Amino acid sequence: MGFRGVEARPGEAVFEMEPGPQHYNPIGSVHGGVALTLLDSAMSCAVHTLLEPGVRYTTLEVKTNFVRAITAGTGLIRCEGAVVHRGGRVATAEGRIVDASGKLLAHGTTTCLILGP
Repeated sequence: MGFRGVEARPGEAVFEMEPGPQHYNPIGSVHGGVALTLLDSAMSCAVHTLLEPGVRYTTLEVKTNFVRAITAGTGLIRCEGAVVHRGGRVATAEGRIVDASGKLLAHGTTTCLILGP
């Protein structure tokens, strides 16, 4: 898909990508699944930063709100994921996709199931 991880610290993960026509849906904007995948990656990797070595996780639920259309003309987009809660078996996180000027394009939340080593 062409996105890359650019930052990670405990409870946070950041990805960036340059959207292009290869990401378009039939109506000429970036397919929502691309934005959802970017959010899911940033949010779940934020959860991953808080897990001990050998502990696994899986996404139970993800919700995305699309605020503005993303196109090749949008330029570089940034997705920041942050953990909201980390319990023994469940973690929640939120994420935001913004353009280079900080304008919100999409946001979402996730719930992850934490699995033993």
